[in-house]
Amino acid sequence: MKNKTKLAPLAAGIKFALTGSALLMLSGTSFAAVAQDAAQAQKTEDVEKIVVVGSRGAPRSVGDSAVPVDVIGADEFVKAGPSDMMTLMSSAVPSFNVNTQPINDASTLVRPANLRGLPPDSTLVLVNGKRRHRSAVITFLGSGLSDGSQGPDISVIPSIALKQVEILRDGAAAQYGSDAIAGVINFRLKDASEGGAVELKTGQHYDGDGDLRQVAANIGLPFTDNGFANFSTEFKQSDPTSRSVQRGDAAGLAANGNTQIADPAQVWGSPEFKRDFKVFGNIGLEVAKNKEFYAFGNFAQRNVEGGFYFRNPQTRGGVYSNDGGDSLLVGNLDASKGACSNIDIQGLNYNQVTAKVNALPSHCFTFFSMLPGGFTPKFGGIVTDGALAGGLKGEMDNGWFFDLSTSYGRSEVEFYIKNTINASMGPRTPRDFNAGKYVQQEQAINYDMNKLIEVDALPYPLAVAGGLEYRIDTFEIYAGDKNSFEVGPLASQGFGIGSNGFPGFKPDDAGSFNRYNYAAYTEFGAEFSDRFRSDFALRYENYEDFGTTTNAKLTGRFQATDEMALRGAVSTGFRAPTIGQSMVRNVTTSFAAGQGLVDNATLPPTHPISVLKGGKALTPEESTNYSFGTVVEVDDFYATLDYYRIEVEDRISQSSSQTLTPADIQALLNLGVADATSFAGVKYFTNDFDTTTQGVDFVANYAADLMGGRTTFALALNYNKTEVDRITERPGVDGDGNPVMLRNINEAKVKQIEDGLPKVRGSFTVSQNWGEIGGFIRLNHYGSYFEDHADSGALRVEDDGLPLFLGAEQTVDVELNYSFSDNYNIAVGANNLFDEVPDENRWADVLGAKYPTTTVMGFNGGFYYARLTYNF
Repeated sequence: MKNKTKLAPLAAGIKFALTGSALLMLSGTSFAAVAQDAAQAQKTEDVEKIVVVGSRGAPRSVGDSAVPVDVIGADEFVKAGPSDMMTLMSSAVPSFNVNTQPINDASTLVRPANLRGLPPDSTLVLVNGKRRHRSAVITFLGSGLSDGSQGPDISVIPSIALKQVEILRDGAAAQYGSDAIAGVINFRLKDASEGGAVELKTGQHYDGDGDLRQVAANIGLPFTDNGFANFSTEFKQSDPTSRSVQRGDAAGLAANGNTQIADPAQVWGSPEFKRDFKVFGNIGLEVAKNKEFYAFGNFAQRNVEGGFYFRNPQTRGGVYSNDGGDSLLVGNLDASKGACSNIDIQGLNYNQVTAKVNALPSHCFTFFSMLPGGFTPKFGGIVTDGALAGGLKGEMDNGWFFDLSTSYGRSEVEFYIKNTINASMGPRTPRDFNAGKYVQQEQAINYDMNKLIEVDALPYPLAVAGGLEYRIDTFEIYAGDKNSFEVGPLASQGFGIGSNGFPGFKPDDAGSFNRYNYAAYTEFGAEFSDRFRSDFALRYENYEDFGTTTNAKLTGRFQATDEMALRGAVSTGFRAPTIGQSMVRNVTTSFAAGQGLVDNATLPPTHPISVLKGGKALTPEESTNYSFGTVVEVDDFYATLDYYRIEVEDRISQSSSQTLTPADIQALLNLGVADATSFAGVKYFTNDFDTTTQGVDFVANYAADLMGGRTTFALALNYNKTEVDRITERPGVDGDGNPVMLRNINEAKVKQIEDGLPKVRGSFTVSQNWGEIGGFIRLNHYGSYFEDHADSGALRVEDDGLPLFLGAEQTVDVELNYSFSDNYNIAVGANNLFDEVPDENRWADVLGAKYPTTTVMGFNGGFYYARLTYNF
């Protein structure tokens, strides 16, 4: 039974008004009509059906492409309540999944997204056809599937800046290089030289939290008589949400008389966006006949703050107790005044414990006296992102088209943690810390050429393309403030070192690491008849750290009849390990079976301790992609059905936590790692397993004149299944010293990779336009999925008899809009109109989350919004 919070009166009124209006909108329409893909552009003048992804030759129409390409028009991103680009993409493309990421370290700041069930860094992101740099955030806690990934941050792109988005749902590493295993997303910026828009948006969840305030603007200006300058900006603030229940341990403390325990002791919910500012510019200028200079870039900065785990005032290791709560840890601040002993608290209530603490000599210290109700840190970060690309393109006298460009991108994430302590400093500890920062920089130079060449053996000219690329990637680590990593005087007495929950990066961890690579590529496209065309691509890359790789792609398209075509592709691909994955050091707090909350160190795979636990230098992931499908187009009806199979070898991910034995810790200390005693385990990045992902995409759209206006129907379905085919094993010993084969990837992580996302996702949309009045209603389906709460690796069906999977869900989105002049439009709408939430978390009393935190549908419930737009 789902426990729902009562709607506020305003929310209820909007909900029922929208429900009635939506039903009125749909009355008289024929549901037998096949729908239009929500991820496919509607047939309006705003959307170009010509795309530049899928081939390095001349642009082609979507229908003529030999591989599946979706085009999402700018209007699709306007018609939604959420404003984050991650969420907007997930709403428009069923095979694109993202979740809220509460209490998840850096993943809360830059959320990982999954296309076709693969990690974020398996999808290549372009802006105006140029490679977008990665985020500095490495996803250390990625719900199994995204663990260790470092993908681009598309949330820095304001939707108002977009002309359209092109999604190539096929492997394309042979054309675009590393990362394009799952596909390619190309964001095309607006290029108008006049006009613009100002947009105001506000909204709130039905539960009365998560208030959104947003203003966005776009303007197009002439750049002399032969060019354009188009600029967009967005500013947003949003409040946090809470979908929490009181943790069982916190409730037990309160029942035992501890009046200092907050209710709830910790918050599970969306983080707070204190500020989120974005600006994009796009410039083009004809500098000579058939020659164009272009430049585009962005600057974005946001401050995001979320929750962290509650620190239990009797059991938290390294702070309150080191024996699970049997006794309070007591430190000696002045050994000259005598010894200090831990306090036995077994069977005592709060008042009795307090009395024992108060009786301690003044030089004997326990954090129970300073923070008797425990504490809950707040973790956040300031994300700063900027990029600039420019070049010259055009046609030479010999008929070759060229494009010479250079680009630079930089992502910086500065971490902070509040309301916590450095336990080793005792009562002198600060409460707030700057934990340091990561910086990712990428520079590239590209030269591309293409031409149609007459060949006697072919009825049509041969499309020839090729190019060269040189790139430099840099990853930097900056140390935090001294207090965030200081080894205080109580460290030798068993108190933890560094800012609790997220210790700062030490000067020894800091540094700048870089790598260069260069590539050469070519592509040929031949039309052998009016009905059959084929393309072949070949790419060679050389990386400074791991050597060379060569990849190829072959596609074909056969027009069987005037209405139906068959298409298919086969390709090889790769994903290079990032510099960050090879060199990063970090500490995360997570939940471990039988241990509760523990700190795990992530070390480079070549670190001696990582090597001891099976680590070795990273190598590229390698993939083979197969796809085939059909395209049917009859008048205003358009449908595609595509099957895909993606085999990935040597996938890079974080290892499961490897427990550090006393011998391992001593080895760390011998190597000069002074805080080794603070870590319960070690993780590292590893090429550790192979997977096969296969699925089916069905896309259909239809438009007709109905009810005195234009009606469009949209249907998009995705079925996706991943299987782990192989896991690397290494010889080792068990707890009794017997020889065994050990795995870095545990059973829970395999389950998360295979079943952590819904196998079936889909949407059905009906849109209606009567000129001044319009709207849409959309039904979203989310299939069942596996939830391993808090990545514990401990929650099993044999433990409690509960099912492994959470049930499928459906939500409804609806919007009505009215243009009350040529310039002004107002809209009201609701995402998740009927306030659906996932099945309640079966382990809510363990860590206090009311709903499963990894659900793709979200756990905040309904969201209603209003939008005012001024077009000029």
